Amino acid sequence: MGRMYINMVKYIYAFPGQGAQAPGMIKDVCEKFGEGKALLDKYSKVAGIDIPSLLWNSTAEDLARSDNSQTAITAASLAAVEILKAKGISPSIVAGFSLGEWSALCVSGILSFEETVYAVTKRGAIMQKVCEEIAASSNGKAPGMAAILGLAPETILDILKGRDDVFAVNMNSVRQTVAAGTADGLAWAEEQMKAAGARRVVQLKVAGPFHSPLMQKAADEFAKVLDEITFNNPTLHVFSNVTGKEMTTGAEAKENAIKHITSPVLWTSEESAIKALCDADGSEWQLLETGPGKVLSGLWKDTGYIEQIPATPWEESPVLA
Repeated sequence: MGRMYINMVKYIYAFPGQGAQAPGMIKDVCEKFGEGKALLDKYSKVAGIDIPSLLWNSTAEDLARSDNSQTAITAASLAAVEILKAKGISPSIVAGFSLGEWSALCVSGILSFEETVYAVTKRGAIMQKVCEEIAASSNGKAPGMAAILGLAPETILDILKGRDDVFAVNMNSVRQTVAAGTADGLAWAEEQMKAAGARRVVQLKVAGPFHSPLMQKAADEFAKVLDEITFNNPTLHVFSNVTGKEMTTGAEAKENAIKHITSPVLWTSEESAIKALCDADGSEWQLLETGPGKVLSGLWKDTGYIEQIPATPWEESPVLA
């Protein structure tokens, strides 16, 4: 019965972003499925980094660095793809949250595996360097991001209007918006959000103020890296954080990849566009959070689409039974 269920379903792969990392991530899965470990070893050779050691022997503090977390999460996500492929499972739609979009670019055929590894390695290093520069200019106080829970996105946008040190950057769900900024900007925002009725303000496990104008220097430097890379047209449906819509050409994907560093993540818009595509197709769909963590599955449920498109962390899906 389980195998029949699998064959009846089309899959959406949702790839997580920074903050999903944790020491030891996917080790148990890779021990069970050799395809995952083989992918990590392949990633190690291309990147020149011992990826299994990075994933399984690093501290939480080390993994939170942008250069380490981007490499670790991308490697873990692509290992998950290989395991699912070995089980006969492949996606019809791919989307990634923030960093996760690079895994989606790879799986959709826009980028080769080797160019994905190269781009993510460069991206992580550039962004970490800029984060450290922002901290140095703020008396050593590190910039970052915080999730604001229980406050309408419109209220958050209104509170932050006109600020140049803190910005609303991730439109996660109707119940959750993420702000990015300097340490002082985030401290000010937390006070304001709680006074306005926010249920909680949670600091995220990331190294900097991603998807905000504070990362413009990183975007400018990374644009030069992208000139070395070939962006192909996708071979399946792939969606953009920058526009919240489907990307149909490699040229569009390259343009969005540059904007991605400083532009908000329009995740709710992206979910809506995916839902519309699934409805038009008329098939039965399941969303798998293809990588570490369960955050995206939770955000998907927040939209109310869960009744039509079941969302499941891939480790808990019947496809791995």
